[in-house]
Parts: sequence; C-alpha cells; structure tokens
Amino acid sequence: MKYFLPLLMLLLLACQHQKFEVIIRGGTVYDGTGKPGVITDVGINADTIAFIGDLKSASGKTEIDATGKAVAPGFINMLSWATESLLVDGASQADIRQGVTLEVFGEGWSMGPLNEAMKADMLAEMQRNPDWKYDISWTTLGEYLELLERKGVAPNVASFVGATTLRIHEVGYANRLPSAEELQRMKALVQQAMEEGALGVGSSLIYAPANYSSTEELIELCKVAGTYGGMYITHMRSEGNNIFSAVNETIRIAREGNLPAEIYHLKMAGESNWWKLDSVIAMIEHANRAGVKITTDMYTYPAGATGLDASMPPWVQEGGIKQWIKRLQDPKIRKQALDEMRKPSDKWENLLLMAGSPDRVLLLSFANDSLKRFTGKTLAEVAAIYGKSPEETAMDLVIADSTRVGTAYFMMSEENIKRQLALPYMSFGSDAESPATEGIFLKSNTHPRAYGNFSRLLGKYVRDEKVISLEEAIHKLTLLPATNLNLKQRGMLAAGYFADVVVFDPNTIQDHATFEKPHQYSTGMLHVLVNGTQVLKDGEPTGARPGRVVRGKG
Repeated sequence: MKYFLPLLMLLLLACQHQKFEVIIRGGTVYDGTGKPGVITDVGINADTIAFIGDLKSASGKTEIDATGKAVAPGFINMLSWATESLLVDGASQADIRQGVTLEVFGEGWSMGPLNEAMKADMLAEMQRNPDWKYDISWTTLGEYLELLERKGVAPNVASFVGATTLRIHEVGYANRLPSAEELQRMKALVQQAMEEGALGVGSSLIYAPANYSSTEELIELCKVAGTYGGMYITHMRSEGNNIFSAVNETIRIAREGNLPAEIYHLKMAGESNWWKLDSVIAMIEHANRAGVKITTDMYTYPAGATGLDASMPPWVQEGGIKQWIKRLQDPKIRKQALDEMRKPSDKWENLLLMAGSPDRVLLLSFANDSLKRFTGKTLAEVAAIYGKSPEETAMDLVIADSTRVGTAYFMMSEENIKRQLALPYMSFGSDAESPATEGIFLKSNTHPRAYGNFSRLLGKYVRDEKVISLEEAIHKLTLLPATNLNLKQRGMLAAGYFADVVVFDPNTIQDHATFEKPHQYSTGMLHVLVNGTQVLKDGEPTGARPGRVVRGKG
C-alpha cells in the first residue's frame, strides 16, 4: 500500500502532461451512474476514453471547450425504427442532434433473417412506396448490421431478432400455430441471430401476424435467447383494456424463458385505462422482487404512432396487405369488420376507439401521391371530405394507398407520462426513424418524437418542469439501458469505455418538432462523438460515419 499512492500520483501526473487526440475541457461531467455532475476534463485516444480528471497540462489534437455545458455518455435509443432511414441516409441527423449514439432495432420485425418470399414482399412494398428504395443485399440479421457499418453510418447500431420476422420466415402470414418442425427452425434462427450478435428476441403482439403467436411459442424462442444472455423485449398484446393480462404474459415469458424482459413504450392507452398505472407498476415491482427482471422504456409524448391497421380487427389482415385489401373490398366481410371496429372488445386492441374520437387520429404518411394532400389532417376531416364514416374512410384509405397508412393516435395522459418518467427502471426510445429536414423525408409527415424525444425529456421534463433531475435523466438514457442490454464498455464515462460522448447546454436544449410541423431539428446539442470520432461539431454534422455494430453477449 505504501507504494500504491506514489504510483497513482505518478500516473496522474503522466496523464496531465500527456497528449490526447481529443480533450473535452471544463464541462460538468455526468458519468451515467446517476451521480451529480463534476466539473473536470475528459481525454480521448482513438475510440476510447483514456482519462477523466484534471488535464490542464495536457494537450489534444482536438480540444472542445465545454465550460458551462453538460458532458455525458452518448444516449441509447431503446426503440429505433431507423432500419430503413439509415440505408437511405446514414447521417441520422434527427437523432444525432439529440445525442443518440446507439440505435437499437427489433420491435417484432427485424431486418433479418429473410427468405426469398420476404425479400419479394419488401421489394413489392418499395414499389407501392417508391419514396423508399434500397438494395436488399443481405439475408441474415448480422449481414444487415454489417452492411450498415460498411456503408457508413453516424451512430452505432444493434438489434433484437424479431419474433414476427421469425414467424413470417417459417409460417408466413397464416393465423395458426407453427408445426413442431417449423418451431424448431424458428429456434435455430434465434440461435443463429444470437451468435451474430442479436440482443435477444423482440415482439409486437398488438399487430397481425405477430398476435397469432401463442405465449408458449414465444417462451420457446426466448429459451434460446436466454442461453446466450439475451433479453425479451415486447410491444405487449395490450396496452389498454387487457393490459393486466398482457403484463402477466410478459412476466411469464421472462420467468419460463429464463431471461430478463422489457416492456416497450409503456403506456395506459385510452382514457378509460389511465387509472391502471398504479396496478401495472405494482405488478412489475412484484416481479422484480420475485427475481424476474422487468424493465420498461417510453417516449415522451401523449400520442402513439402506428398505422390504420391498429383500427381494424386482426383477422381481416391475415395473409398480408393484398389479402387484407381483398377482404375490405368484399361487402359482406367489410360489413363484419366495420361492426367490430365500432364495438369495444377485449379480443383485440382498437386504437381508434382508444383515441376516443376520429379527430384525435392524425394521418401522417401515404405512399400514393394523390393521397399526400391528406397528410396532417385528422381522420375526422378526411371522413367529412369523403362523406363517409371514419371507419369506412380508414378502409378506403388503406385500399387506395396499398399500405397501412402512417397514423398517430392521441391516447395517453400527461400525468401518467410524468409518473412513468420517474420509475427507476425506465429508459427511452423514440419508436421512430431518424430522418432529416430535406429530401425524401419531407414527402411525408412523421411523429415529432423522431426529432424530439430525447431533447424533450431534457428540456421540458428535466429543466422546465423538474420531474426528474438531470443526472437521473442521463442515467436513464445511458448506463441503465446499457446494463439492461448486457453491453460491455458502453453507457458510462470511465477510462477504458468506448468514447461515445455528448456535450450539450442543459439551459437551452429543446425540441421544436410538433405534430403540425414535425420536420424540425432539436437544438442545444453541441458536440457528439461516436467511438471517439466527432459527428456533430458546434451543432452541425461533420460528415463522419464512425458507427459500428454493437453486439450482444452471445
């Protein structure tokens, strides 16, 4: 021990006089653990944080003055749909300008594994929606992620393997259980994905064909992921009328699959369900006390975004978009579906009813140019133009557009949002692509969370409304999700960790995107480094693409 302190002093002195590739000076450093910030310096060499402490005598090839600013680990987007937007534009500006350095994919659908029929479906979707075009040069999930890295993207990328994707791969769009042989092949695909670096299994059980999956089917898939240290992450079967049974199903899958689970975008959807938050929290906390790890994530808005498919019964959608449209054009089937759309049911999640009114249903995106004039209008407004009921209008729009039609539903309570923010196991995901304020992205509207989810947390809920502290918010954006995902050397500012670092002004960070005008960047994020390379400098992109594949424990 008598030699330890002198050696430590020599090491500190050596670091103070060392040359670094990057030095971030004088910022208030929040290390991601939830501790209050400390004014100090950060030294970076190559892709790694080399030293945190007094570096006044050291020099850096690049020096960033962070005086009066917050310095934190890069933010983790626990639910990203930048799967296609990164293929089109690797700059990822909407998220980079909010400090996101890791995009996590896989809400039910993942970009692999694919078979030839699935590739054909994706090409057909591109023909229906020509705004999005890219070559499908991969088959497995690992190949897709490596393609992004080779192509060059600004953020790091990671993914769950989608239970929906596995089901389509083996069963197609049929509403039936997989055979024993099909289930074995699905489990083998989970094994392959985990060995390629998938983070676990993701599901989206509100949608067809995902909701054709049984609990037992999901448990079998999760058992494979669990042996590789993976997680189960889910858009539950219900977020409203049947939320209690959905939470119980999630807990059962985690327990019997022998792995932790996370609930995507926790919410109590529909005003009649807002009161259920206390009970859901109690269920999650009881599971955690019993040794079944359950965590959650959320976005910071009172409206969700999906499609008009979430307003129609799942059976009418069986077989994919062509069969769905064919059924909607059959008068007898159409009448049956309309009747079910208008009646409350515990058998499926009807977001049109949960919104409470068609004027709380906002149309965001169309593939058909002739329908783009309805972008930004409510379903009630378009129904008035058509002279039909909102339900019939929704059907007609799907038929005319040959897509699910991007839609936002206003369903959540602001009070619940604030309460959820403070949950100790809550992290954050945008549930959106990462667009730009130019090019093809302007052909459709998007949910403002694509541009503002993380800056809204730091501006509105931390600075302005003081719902949680800045250090707590940073913990929920960084080390908490990194720990839940079993990631090594990510999510914290510490020597030896990868240098994913953000510098922002906590006094000015602000979201600007609105539902009426969503294509507006957040401001206040000044500098972003990904693997030690600066991708945002003084609030503007550098053009660098240092993003890497971040692989799971398997």
